[in-house]
Amino acid sequence: MDLRLDEVSAHERYKLLIGLVIPRPIAWISTWSENGIANCAPFSFFNVFSEDPPLCVIGINPRSDGETKHSLKNIRRTGEFVVNLVDEASANAMHISSGEFAEEVSEFAKAGLTPGTAAMVKHPRIAEAAACLECRVERLLEISGTRVLVLGEILLIHAREGIIDPRSKRISEEHYRPIGRLFADRYCTTRQRFNLPGKLPA
Repeated sequence: MDLRLDEVSAHERYKLLIGLVIPRPIAWISTWSENGIANCAPFSFFNVFSEDPPLCVIGINPRSDGETKHSLKNIRRTGEFVVNLVDEASANAMHISSGEFAEEVSEFAKAGLTPGTAAMVKHPRIAEAAACLECRVERLLEISGTRVLVLGEILLIHAREGIIDPRSKRISEEHYRPIGRLFADRYCTTRQRFNLPGKLPA
């Protein structure tokens, strides 16, 4: 089956793309509002873009009422943000924080989360998160008047004890159990893994 995306509605394109491109990592972005409210929200149009320089990219669409999301307002105002990575233990709190709350409402408070102090940016990290990436905006790309691609330079990684081996700088599969976003209300774990040969014969 061939399906031209210019012949279907935006909502149909959304359903097709989020159903096909799976699983997606989740950027659980945390920021302070202009009035000092701790804000956090999950975004699954997200991935690491490069390691040299270390960059991540997040696609942010408007709220359902067409207004700019609070996370993007705070990112634009300060040029910084924190990407917290979601594991199995924090999945429910992440889901609670995905609600469209009023700007004066803290998703941290709603989800029972603790603002932690970041080392290199002004915004809070989520203390309960398995790991986080402290980021500085490299650039903001306005797409079609409503979508924004946030390109962030990763300045620092903070991880729960045991996740990063301090000598090898490798990630422990035993201690890090991230989840992925599928579609609708579906998510997946990363417990079922398999190996393929690292190098194939010439």
